[in-house]
Formats: sequence, C-alpha cells, structure tokens
Amino acid sequence: MEATRFSVLDRSRTREGHDGAQALRDTVALARELETLGYHRVWVSEHHGVPGIAGSAPTVLAAAVAAATRRIRVGTGGVMLPNHRPLVVAEQFGVLESLFPGRIDMGLGRSVGFTDGVRRALGRDKEDAEDFAAQLDELLGWFRGTSPTGVHARPAEGLRVPPFVLALGEGADVAARAGLPMVIGDLRNRDRMRRGVDRYRETFRPSPWAREPYVVVSGTVAVAATEEAARRVLVPEAWSMAYSRTHGTFPPLPPAERVEALAMSAREREFYESGLTGHIAGTEDQVADALRTLVEETGAQEVLVTTSTYDRDALLDSYRRLARVAGLTATHRGDLARTP
Repeated sequence: MEATRFSVLDRSRTREGHDGAQALRDTVALARELETLGYHRVWVSEHHGVPGIAGSAPTVLAAAVAAATRRIRVGTGGVMLPNHRPLVVAEQFGVLESLFPGRIDMGLGRSVGFTDGVRRALGRDKEDAEDFAAQLDELLGWFRGTSPTGVHARPAEGLRVPPFVLALGEGADVAARAGLPMVIGDLRNRDRMRRGVDRYRETFRPSPWAREPYVVVSGTVAVAATEEAARRVLVPEAWSMAYSRTHGTFPPLPPAERVEALAMSAREREFYESGLTGHIAGTEDQVADALRTLVEETGAQEVLVTTSTYDRDALLDSYRRLARVAGLTATHRGDLARTP
C-alpha cells in the first residue's frame, strides 16, 4: 500500500459532556496530529441542524484547520452545493486558496438539508439536488472565468482549487462526465461500490482538472491493540446511529461503556449490531490485510478514513496505528502538497 494515500474526514462529532465548541477545537487539534503522522489531507463536513455534529460551516472550519497546520492538504468532504449559490462557494474557496496556496481541496456533495425543516430554513428542497451537474459546471466556470454574466469571482478566477465529487447516488456519473476525482463511501456494500467505481472509470472524460480517473474510497477504520478494543472504538457511533433511527434524533456520542450497559429494545439492538458491521476494524495486521484487499478490489488511489468515537485518546491511537499500517513516512510527508 506504499503508493496509496491515506487521508481523514473529521465530522466534528459532539460528545456527551462536551459542547460544540469543544468538538470544533477537537477537529483542529486532530488535524495537527494527522499532519505529524504523515496523512495526505484532512477534510471537514457540512451538516445543518444535527444535534450531534458541530460542523455546519465547512469553509470556515477549513480556514481554522489550515491556519493551525503547515503542510497537510485541507478541504471539505464536502460542501453541499445545492445548499449554496455557486458564486459564493467559488469566492469562499478562492479566499481559502489565496490564504493557503497549494493546500486547499474543494470536495462537493449533492445532498440537501437533513429534514424538511432544515431545507425550509436553507430555502432549498429535494429537487435542488437534481441540478447538481449544472451547479457544478457553473462553479467550475467561476474559476475558469467563463461565466456569461460579465461578473468575475474574486479572488477565485484563475486559481486552481482541486475539485472532488462525493459519489452519492448519481454522483459517480457526474464526476465521470465532468472529469473530476471521485470520493465513494460504501464499505457496507462492496459490490455496489465496485460497480460505481467501474462505471466511473469506464465513462470518465479527461478534463483540465484531471487527465485520468482518480478514486478515493472512504469509510470507518478502527485500529487497536486487540480486536475487541477496535470494536469498542465503533460502539459510540453505532449506538448514536441506532438511536437516531429509532428516536429521530442524532445524539452526541456516549462513552462505549455506557452503551454496553444499556438495556436496548429489540429494534435498537438490531440497528446497533448492524452499525458495528461493514467497517474495517481490528489489530494492525488484520486492518492491513483488509485495506490491502479493499485497494486491490477497487484500484483506489486514496483511502479517506471517517472514524468517529467518544474516546479521543483511542481515536488518536487508532490513527497512529493506521499510519504505521499504511507506511506513512517522511517520504509521504514531503508529498503532501502535490495534487490531487
């Protein structure tokens, strides 16, 4: 896996007993650690009105992360383009690239607000996602200076900020037609993920942004001294997801020991146990084998890790062990600013 890049998406998940401000500070602190470990990039996400996630303004948070680091690439995974005007997105990334030249990525998704209430607050509806390809083309046009309106995006015009498409639903097809790198996260359904990757490669059209297909596979990876310790890293997120599906509210992450002591209903238990499967977790040797298989199956150039848990020490230990598994060395660190 020496040729495979490893990166991290941190969702700024809140934890029981800790507020949103702490979650954002945790993201910035984690980014510093990831840089020292040799990870290629760190991304932040966009969620609106979700009680368990503090990351609602990804370009703002990306600026804080970039200011706190020196070499690692920084970006979004992603800005949900249907929620915004393409001109504003171009301007925001133009500012980021101007402040932190050569280090900014523009990960873009097609999801709209999580609930009807959030969509109303954003002034959007589900149909807005159907215009994603057109919105993407308009956004890239602001960087090329090809807008027919006579307006110029300052300071974005003429800058090169690498765009990535989050391949949810039709995202793989959009990425292929636009000639952009693709991020696909579907470890729980490998067959569907492979079909998406194959379709992307088969229909990819070279563009000024990418001459060849570039595949990033994303998912949860937990590494620990024992298989059981790695499983416990997954417990808080698995319960949070199970709770959201049975109660309609996405709660902050609880400690693993409290989850394991809960008396769950049959439905909660079903969702919880399901949430513990489909990830890559185990000892360093086990994770190395699983990642090797994943990269061989998909031909991915990069793995984007999206792990969330309550115990920050366990999370950092997992990323340190993963860095060893991936062979992240000073050679990789010297390559951090190279794109895509």
